Amino acid sequence: MPQRLTAGLLAVLLAAAFPAVAPATETNDAETLNRARAAAKDLGERLKGELVAAIKSGGPVTALQVCNTVAGDLAIQTSKQHGLTVGRTALRVRNPKNAPDAYERKVLEEFLEKASSGADLAKLEHIEVVSENGEKTFRYMKAIPMAAEPCLACHGTELKPEVKAEISRLYPEDQATGFKPDELRGAFTISGKLD
Repeated sequence: MPQRLTAGLLAVLLAAAFPAVAPATETNDAETLNRARAAAKDLGERLKGELVAAIKSGGPVTALQVCNTVAGDLAIQTSKQHGLTVGRTALRVRNPKNAPDAYERKVLEEFLEKASSGADLAKLEHIEVVSENGEKTFRYMKAIPMAAEPCLACHGTELKPEVKAEISRLYPEDQATGFKPDELRGAFTISGKLD
């Protein structure tokens, strides 16, 4: 009969295997961790695929329209598929619906601090069990580094006038421009109730 890992042993194993990962606390569910990582990867790949296709068919303005209408649905589909709550957040959001909660803000600020100390953003993730409304909830965040392609066209420092106009039209409160490659763009945020 297989034994479940104790929280302490899992934390030690995670710290050894993934030094950029904050150790999980009060969890012995490696399966949930793997599901969270898979969900983040899945959402990232789906969203990138949609945006790259939109850029190829109509340029960055078309990609902005697709992001505006499709990104939320992709997060919902990915959530259902993985049985977790899946989304994206950032310190500087384009869509106010993606604004970070207090927990997410704290983790994003930790990612910034680690990146300023030389950590590789592509490897930064945070795993923790928190108590929310009296229930244990698994929280996972994976940093999203700013990529040159296709991201700079809509999030970079030098935007085409038509891109700026479309951002203003779709997202009047936009804060998500002025990024350079390899800066922290945001994070995938995943959560789920633990039994």
